Amino acid sequence: MPDSVAAALACPACGEGLGRDERGLTCAGGHSFNVAREGYASLLTGATPPGTGDSREMVADRLRFQEAGHHDRISAALAAALARELTASAPLVADVGGGTGHHLARVLEALPHAVGLTADVSKFAARKAARVHERGGAVTADAWRGLPLRDASVDALLNVFAPRNAAEFRRVLRAEGVLLVAVPAADHLTELREALGLLDVDPRKEERLADSLHGHFTPAGAEDLRFSMELGHDDAATVVGMGPSARHIAPQDLRSRIATLPAPVPVTASVRLHTYRSRS
Repeated sequence: MPDSVAAALACPACGEGLGRDERGLTCAGGHSFNVAREGYASLLTGATPPGTGDSREMVADRLRFQEAGHHDRISAALAAALARELTASAPLVADVGGGTGHHLARVLEALPHAVGLTADVSKFAARKAARVHERGGAVTADAWRGLPLRDASVDALLNVFAPRNAAEFRRVLRAEGVLLVAVPAADHLTELREALGLLDVDPRKEERLADSLHGHFTPAGAEDLRFSMELGHDDAATVVGMGPSARHIAPQDLRSRIATLPAPVPVTASVRLHTYRSRS
């Protein structure tokens, strides 16, 4: 983890800044946290409910899907938006709920002056995220309990298909910083939804997004991304497993339904990318 990223971390127990020593990370209050051999810092506190975060198998599937390039258009849009919006000379970009760090790595490739941090509740995801880019680091953390970051320490926040804690986002974001939120549009994965009987995108998703950020952030623009993905059957199963429908269809039933589809199957990706600024 780069020193400039580690310097932004805060103790999840007391909020004091964290420093490095031979044991890992410690704060002035005497709390200490391990840095795993894979390179990520374990900053989760307390017990986590069973099933919290992606499993080893889910991370492997997600990584394979991402490395096939199916979401590269989303990564490119994130990087382009930050190139327009960021003004800091050496910005810190944090991806909250960033999983394997795939999007953050692509952003760092496009912004050679930036450093980055992936925060995710899954240790299996953090293991991958810690190693995706030399200017990036990773921590395990639960945004609902509080982000392990100092106040006003981050220049940009990414939130891609992930939960949002608006109060925490505003706390850690600098006054001139930017928040990018990517959410699925109504026709996202429409071919699979119709053929496999998947859950529809919540028609009030945009309204709920606005409500969740109201009082903390001001909208500063939005961009629609719509493109086609050619998915083999394995990738079709993976993209379903990455969403809420995975909890409503038994794996055997899903495989049986996917087997009736052509291979590859053309699938629409439809995403709305929102830009927000902190409310003054």
